[in-house]
Amino acid sequence: MVLPYGRQSIDASDEAAVLDALRSDWLTTGPAVTAFEEEIARQAGGVPAVSVTSGTAALHVAYAAAEVGPGDEVVTSPLTFVATAATAILLGARVVFADVEEDTGDLDPVAAEAAMTSRTRVVATVDYAGLPADMDALAALCSRTGTLLLEDAAHSIGGRWRGRPVGSLADLTTFSFFPTKNLTTAEGGAVLSPHPELMARARQFKNHGLVRDPAEQRRPDEGPWHQEVHSFGLNYRLPDVLCALGTSQLRRLPQFVARRAELHARYDAGLADVDGVRLPARRAEADPAWHLYPLRVLGGRRRAMFEHLRDVGIGVQVNYVPAYWHPVFEDLGYRRGMCPQAEEYYQQEISLPLFTDLTDDQVDHVIEEVRKFLDG
Repeated sequence: MVLPYGRQSIDASDEAAVLDALRSDWLTTGPAVTAFEEEIARQAGGVPAVSVTSGTAALHVAYAAAEVGPGDEVVTSPLTFVATAATAILLGARVVFADVEEDTGDLDPVAAEAAMTSRTRVVATVDYAGLPADMDALAALCSRTGTLLLEDAAHSIGGRWRGRPVGSLADLTTFSFFPTKNLTTAEGGAVLSPHPELMARARQFKNHGLVRDPAEQRRPDEGPWHQEVHSFGLNYRLPDVLCALGTSQLRRLPQFVARRAELHARYDAGLADVDGVRLPARRAEADPAWHLYPLRVLGGRRRAMFEHLRDVGIGVQVNYVPAYWHPVFEDLGYRRGMCPQAEEYYQQEISLPLFTDLTDDQVDHVIEEVRKFLDG
């Protein structure tokens, strides 16, 4: 049996919550959605939230709320899943990739500033592996230039920067609730913003662009059934069944974060004296919610270690191929070599198993096999 690199943690309380939703009068657009969004907002220090169908949908909705479109540029990190960039391009924007910090893999504020132009509408940072980026520097940069700051926090719900919760640090924040993430709704995501106008546009875009408030309609006298579309949107509604699961999971988020921290520390302790690898970096300002354990394998041996661990039943992963290495970006004119720090990070990175139900013995087994490979 293969030990996966990530998996969901589901217990009886989650199952009961889903059954309650299934037995209710609402499978979608009901009270469980509101309850979930309120719980996300509470977790984020009171910043309003809107639920959506995936982390990718969250990014699409966030960029739409920011009114990203043709002629605009979005500066972001290449060390991320392709959706961080793709959703901006789908709205007509040009993506400009800026390099990452050499040790953390997070967007480098200096590189981000160098990549900005008068057309930059959004700087989208990514909390790689669950470690928040330097939100002070990025917020100051965006404030100074009149640019919106988006925090792609797909990896980092439950984390903090200088004591402030992730979700309260940027103009827009996006979460992902995919099964390997720190909590799950099977598929799902959320957009958060302290700005009412951004949240209004996010809610409208995720629901076909529908306008239901008679005070905002052009033909409010049509009848009580009337609704209008003033700008196009999509159906990104997360149903009550999945929202009920999410609310149940959020109640255990502090336990999830604490257990992941214990496992992360156990890897650190077991690999600290090993030559040929670099352990994940930290920042004193951050209290991470670790999603990944990104080990760096030196000397060009990453692929060999990957294959060794897979051969002995340890399901490691690599996160991520630099976004602009994908052929779709190559076809748009992007070229390798643009962000050397991100490319070097990718060429060394291997994600060891990390999930809430991982046991200490399983971690020790992974450590043993890593050491065995490096000693071989």
